[in-house]
Amino acid sequence: MVSDDSDHKFLSHNISGNCFRDTKSALYKRIMKEWKILENNLPDSIYVKAYETRIDLLRAVIVSAAGTPYHDGLFFFDIQFPDDYPNSPPKIHYHSFGYSLNPNLYPDGTVCLSLLNTWPSTKGEKWDPTRSTLLQLLVSIQALVLNECPLFNEPFYRIFKRSFHETKSFTYNEDVFVKTCHAAYLIIRTPPKNFEVFVKEHFRERGHVLLAACKEYVNGHVRVGYYGYNTMDSSSNRDNSSTVIEVRESFQVSLRSAYRRLYTKFKECGASLETFHHDLEFEVQVNAGSGICEKAMAMIKQALGWKKEST
Repeated sequence: MVSDDSDHKFLSHNISGNCFRDTKSALYKRIMKEWKILENNLPDSIYVKAYETRIDLLRAVIVSAAGTPYHDGLFFFDIQFPDDYPNSPPKIHYHSFGYSLNPNLYPDGTVCLSLLNTWPSTKGEKWDPTRSTLLQLLVSIQALVLNECPLFNEPFYRIFKRSFHETKSFTYNEDVFVKTCHAAYLIIRTPPKNFEVFVKEHFRERGHVLLAACKEYVNGHVRVGYYGYNTMDSSSNRDNSSTVIEVRESFQVSLRSAYRRLYTKFKECGASLETFHHDLEFEVQVNAGSGICEKAMAMIKQALGWKKEST
């Protein structure tokens, strides 16, 4: 429970009647039930704060999962229970910091999701007043929206086979990771109220992981999203072959910029950065196909009886 609700998105939204203050009202009892569900069942990666004077308001933060281009990022949502809850789903606003990170999360803060009735869906996927809960909504955002291949949240790409758009998905993930890094910088600079300590501690603990991931991604050692997946070290996350993943120059440039901003802010948070530098280290890539070509040519020469030139 916190008292300062001054920066909440829905603070100015008027609430009708006394239903939110009447402890005997059905709405009040339902909200108390929702609080209890959250208190007992929230996963370790989702945190929620309620407000002392406005039980209709909540603020949640989701820590993105490993194995996604959002890993170790923080995603904040302002929530309001409408006065006809649970007949209508909660109102929810995403703190985008101006970035477009997902087909379901708009820069203006709109969240498109079946459970919110803001995304086309079948009847079974829509908000159900008798069964749906805020916990279900938050877990759905974490699992279904902030997933490993967010491009396929877009119906146009989901209709076709994934293999057809695999390259587009990889590129999208690269751009999403860079934007997630920039968003992290802004979150540290201006954290949502009542989460200042949480933000600082999160990036103090996880800052070195994000910087290490930047280094691995920019050098093509592992695909974006998979650094540290399943808590393994970076070397075990690399492709089984020695082939280096081709990295776009535009991605390298944009990630370097994001890395510098993160390094500065993580240092302010007190993160352990002894093994890192202010600038992102870049290794000169060897053409992924050159080694194969050299081996093939050597086999051809051997077959034809060509001798290796003396030096």
